[in-house]
Amino acid sequence: MKTAAEVTDLFRAQGLRVTPQRQAIFRLLTGNDRHPTVDALYDAASADMPTISRKTVYQTVHDLEKLGQVTLLDLGTGSVRVDPNVEDDHQHLVCSVCSMVRDVPADTSPRLPASYRPEFAVAAVDVIFRGICDQCSTP
Repeated sequence: MKTAAEVTDLFRAQGLRVTPQRQAIFRLLTGNDRHPTVDALYDAASADMPTISRKTVYQTVHDLEKLGQVTLLDLGTGSVRVDPNVEDDHQHLVCSVCSMVRDVPADTSPRLPASYRPEFAVAAVDVIFRGICDQCSTP
């Protein structure tokens, strides 16, 4: 994701409202590698801005997705995750105990078997590595 200032300019260029609440969300996502849920973003933003609404957070995240600044992920953790890393090809590690999500660089992209290629145009490939993180595996 671009910096909070760059996203602010992008929103304005697209005719989208830029409010202090939206700018707080931009700041929370800039450089965030934790793949927060929308609820976690709401909780963090409301700590400094008690008047922010959950609807504002959801709308802002969806606007960011439409502008290609974040990807919304359903990784089977029970909540949609927000991934601001749209610059680097990567896959995801997911802890089945604590639901931690981290990026892992994509070494290779799985290939569709040749017999399916005439019938199907692949737009994206998602690989999810599931297991137990080091913090959950230590007693």
